[in-house]
Amino acid sequence: MIHKMEAVQKIRLYSNDIVLKTKLFQASGKWNDRTIRLTKNSLAILNEIHPDALNYYLLSFPDNRFTGDPFRIWRNHRVGEVMAMCMMAGIETAPYILPKLQKEFIRLVVPETPSYYMARCFKNICKAESNKTMYTRVTGLLFYPHGCYAVYNTRDAVMKWSGKGEAKTREELYQIVRMNAGLEDVKSILLFGRSEDIALRTLIESDKSEKEQFRFDRIYQHIHFIPLDQNGIDLLKILTLPDWHEKLMSVLFAAELRIKGYGSVEFDAYWDNKYYYSHLDGDIARLIRFKGALKSDALSFEVICFPWQKQFLIDYLGKSVSIKSIEMPIILKALGVTNY
Repeated sequence: MIHKMEAVQKIRLYSNDIVLKTKLFQASGKWNDRTIRLTKNSLAILNEIHPDALNYYLLSFPDNRFTGDPFRIWRNHRVGEVMAMCMMAGIETAPYILPKLQKEFIRLVVPETPSYYMARCFKNICKAESNKTMYTRVTGLLFYPHGCYAVYNTRDAVMKWSGKGEAKTREELYQIVRMNAGLEDVKSILLFGRSEDIALRTLIESDKSEKEQFRFDRIYQHIHFIPLDQNGIDLLKILTLPDWHEKLMSVLFAAELRIKGYGSVEFDAYWDNKYYYSHLDGDIARLIRFKGALKSDALSFEVICFPWQKQFLIDYLGKSVSIKSIEMPIILKALGVTNY
């Protein structure tokens, strides 16, 4: 499709019955640096999408110019991948449609339905903060009913955290979330990556951290790994449901089997002398805490996951724990998600 759009063709604009004869896309760069952009002659097509789309585009990319800096290109690709995933999961991503974030009053600004604000949206809340570097590792914020995630995309590299820098970033994000959604904290993140192997290598790398208080699982309580594929899109649909955790637990376990409160062992249900733990949410921070309980030979465990998570869990937890998988469509149907 991209190759076809690089050729000169006729494009009809129905809003004013004009026919453009132009290329739609221009591609540049090689391999991982290869990127695409709209040609200058095709920008009028943005008016067909939304009345504010063209104005937003020109403010973001003055004179339709783009940097050749590889770091910025890679970052744009990370942001773009997350936005594409969110769009396919039915999450609003268009910055010219979403209400603008602010830092003046505590009020509900964000939509009541799932919405993704890329980092550019909150970097430019005020000019004084536009040049801050504290958000450079965060690609955006994903709001859903009664909750919010900080969003990172590590692509095909291991996520290495910058300790105090990430802790400071969380504090700044908290102020934005409090002022625009009335939430008390940012406790969870979505970590996008190419494959489960990236999640495994990230966990192994975190074990090497010399300062435990700056490990990623200490900065954020929950870290949900989202693969950059259809499985990740379906997982996003679950993680953006209102009260998704309670609904998911209700689907998996009868009320009398579920554990209330917190104990020394991280698990979700107990029955017939066996502890049950769900990894359906892809929470690798919680998985670290669960692995610590496996050192006790006196306890019996069973882990529930999706089929594509199973090998990752075997590699990380070992073969001593029982791992059972359940198909994604079964869970989506039980949760009432129909667009799959």
